[in-house]
Amino acid sequence: MFTRTSSSHTRLLTLLAPAAWLLWAPACGGSGGGGASVSAADKAEADKIWTERCTSCHGAQGKGDGPAGQNLNPKPRNMADSAWQSSVNDAHLSRIIIGGGKAVGKSELMPPNADLAQKKGVVDALVAKVRSFGGK
Repeated sequence: MFTRTSSSHTRLLTLLAPAAWLLWAPACGGSGGGGASVSAADKAEADKIWTERCTSCHGAQGKGDGPAGQNLNPKPRNMADSAWQSSVNDAHLSRIIIGGGKAVGKSELMPPNADLAQKKGVVDALVAKVRSFGGK
């Protein structure tokens, strides 16, 4: 995954990567967020996708308050709602991320991201991101 530039650089990455994951992984809430399959590259891609595709409707903190979501009916999901968080499992979140709202019997205004169907690590990182909003 990483290009080996020096043994000290490799040792540093080996030490820092798990530490960085420990800061980010608690967002998974222990509900099977797929942490083992999420690499740093997957998380970076997921963060970029969240910013580029999701925040316009769901808002930066997942509260459904993005500028494009203001005129939607129904309104985008408030992912900070702890009751909703506990009502859905990670497989449901993965299905809606890939297939859009229609895939889970919800609004067709939530578009599919079919390009992520073969990117399990990225989808798992997006699920973890959604989980990170719970209870805030």
